Amino acid sequence: MTILISSAHASAESLPEVPTADRVADLLRRQMTEGLLLPDDRLKDQELASRFDVSRTTAREALRILASEGLVVSKLHSGSTVRRLEVEDIHDIYTTRRVIECAAVQTSDSATDDMLAALVRSVEKAEDLVKQGEWSLVGTASLGFHGALVGLAGSRALNNFFRQVLAQLRLAFSSLPEDKFQPSWVSRDRAVLELILSGERAAATMLLDNYLADSRATVIDGVRAAARAKKQK
Repeated sequence: MTILISSAHASAESLPEVPTADRVADLLRRQMTEGLLLPDDRLKDQELASRFDVSRTTAREALRILASEGLVVSKLHSGSTVRRLEVEDIHDIYTTRRVIECAAVQTSDSATDDMLAALVRSVEKAEDLVKQGEWSLVGTASLGFHGALVGLAGSRALNNFFRQVLAQLRLAFSSLPEDKFQPSWVSRDRAVLELILSGERAAATMLLDNYLADSRATVIDGVRAAARAKKQK
């Protein structure tokens, strides 16, 4: 079972007509959000060119796009790797999340039925995956819920930007044991959803704000613990 499309060719067919480098960057970004690409993974332009059937120049441009988004690190003569986030990055990510997600909830009275249905589907999917113990997929589905939250604002520009944030967030999650980290958040996703569906936007915003504060602390603790463990090796 998959939550987001991983296949290069299948994903490409589902994307709008955009420059090829942007399409390759989007596919790699999706794989980060799905937990298929992890911090420190090598990204070789020749291999990417072959995998996506593009030129090496196009592959390099895709990597430059991801580097500008804080997802990839490229060094002269050393190639490119998926970026490992630091504590300062986590603070920045959560500051961004609280501004965008809480604002989207506050304005959710203008959301369409389709937007709300997408929110419901994302929570139901995550709940089903918890029952199956598919923890990596639970993480992807939960991120899908937060993407759907932002979608309530009805802004294509915000949706596009938030995809970068979700990819960064999943890279940060890689420091945490998913079977212990993910389950507790799904029930909180459900609680936020129910308040939104009931029209209790102020309560939903307050709950989400507390949720994000707790999540930030947990992720920062995990990133610091992973950094300490790496130094001790």
